[in-house]
Amino acid sequence: MTNDIIIIGGGHNGLACAAYLAKAGKRVTVLEAAEQLGGAAITREFAPGYQVSAGAHLLYMLDKNVRKELALESNGLAFSQSNMKTVALAEDGDHLVIANNSAQGAGITDADQVALQEYQRFMTRFASIIGRLHNRIPPRIATKNSSDLLTLAKTALDIRMLGRDDMREFLRIAGINIYDILQENFDHPLLKGALSMDGILGTNLGPRSNNSVFTTLHRLSGLQGINMPRGGLGAVSEALATVARKHGATIRTSAVVTRICMQGDRVTGVELQDGEEISASAVVSSADPRTTFMGLLGARNLEAGFVRRINNIRMRGTAAKLHLALDGLPAFKGLEAGLLGERILIAPDIEYVERAFNQVKYGQHSVHPVAEITLPSLHDDSLAPNGKHVLSAIIQYAPYDLKNGWASQKAAFTEQVIDLLEQYAPGIRQQIIHQEMLTPVDIEREFRISGGHWHHGELAIDQFLMLRPAPHSAQYLSPVDGLYLCGAGSHPGGGVMGSAGRNAASAILKATQKDERS
Repeated sequence: MTNDIIIIGGGHNGLACAAYLAKAGKRVTVLEAAEQLGGAAITREFAPGYQVSAGAHLLYMLDKNVRKELALESNGLAFSQSNMKTVALAEDGDHLVIANNSAQGAGITDADQVALQEYQRFMTRFASIIGRLHNRIPPRIATKNSSDLLTLAKTALDIRMLGRDDMREFLRIAGINIYDILQENFDHPLLKGALSMDGILGTNLGPRSNNSVFTTLHRLSGLQGINMPRGGLGAVSEALATVARKHGATIRTSAVVTRICMQGDRVTGVELQDGEEISASAVVSSADPRTTFMGLLGARNLEAGFVRRINNIRMRGTAAKLHLALDGLPAFKGLEAGLLGERILIAPDIEYVERAFNQVKYGQHSVHPVAEITLPSLHDDSLAPNGKHVLSAIIQYAPYDLKNGWASQKAAFTEQVIDLLEQYAPGIRQQIIHQEMLTPVDIEREFRISGGHWHHGELAIDQFLMLRPAPHSAQYLSPVDGLYLCGAGSHPGGGVMGSAGRNAASAILKATQKDERS
């Protein structure tokens, strides 16, 4: 029996797309190359008895529509911790704790407290402009299509409704760097270092890089508190898979797609690594655009201009992931036990963060990197044996295209990161039972993401909305009939959101209904 739709990749966006399409009555088959569903949103064992969120480790931006419409909580999603605080570590133990619109400790002044409230007000308001775009199919430029014109009009109205002063400020800062904005508003070094992390985490940007305000707004655009799912980020993927299966979707793992098949100018299905061919009326890829078009479809089936655009997508990862299995709870200098389960940052000041990025420009990893650290086992005993703990940390900056390669430098980089942790948590090195470092090259290999960039391409104004991933494939469509996109390389971009999968399903249903009528 011919499948209505094949979805390549069982990451969270592919699973969300499958759930919506199956719910609409389509026959859907999801083909996941790995043995486990979830893509970069998985929980897996990295040492005997120790489980970790192997890619993303905190849930910032899960689309509230996806969460509600697919009833994820009723299908297994629960949280071990919600609305987490952010702890900006100071080497002397006088740390800064940020929660909602206030900060405590580290001698923060009343002036910076007031400035933080105002900063959160206008940044949250500006982020809402981007947030309203999450569930809108991006409009095409220079079109007379009424739907596209309506979307453009709504976006223009959203900006105008900010009011004169906020509108001017939004237009002033949206494309510039977060360094200047934080310097304009704050004095406290720890506060500026911590807030700069919202603009650079997972990107190939430093605080002084243009677009770092935009990436900050993107992170804030879907923020519903910083949360940790029980069982790790894999719980989100499992809940989505449960919904998809309930509505009749078939999900296969260890099913490696090697080719998207075509007849004439239309997609007809896929071929697997073992030679099996599966026919379908439509194929949807949640893989990154370069893998989809260059690897699976082939440049010969595309126009030269489109091939050039896809090859020019900026998607070189600079974030590494560290996993530690610990034989006890680490002790951070000056940090009370009640704060160990929060989001912990090593970003002492904004100049430190910029210096850490500087080395990337020359093909080197940072000698003094920045880090986002969690101890998920503190609130979720399913992740480690009794009395033991897991540390999960995102480490910036570790460039994909490291000069001389990662094979000869990975061990040294890992030791430098552990030395950094030792400065803030003396004795942690002796607590390590097992360690795992995933460089961007490892991330590319394990999660099949080109360049090891977990957003499937930089989040920037020139790679956003109707330009993501390229003008001729910005509405989840592609230049080839029957081929669609639903991954993070499409609008609205990276982060465990599910919005791209939801939007793609809507676009596919609209297109297939049109085909059925014609």
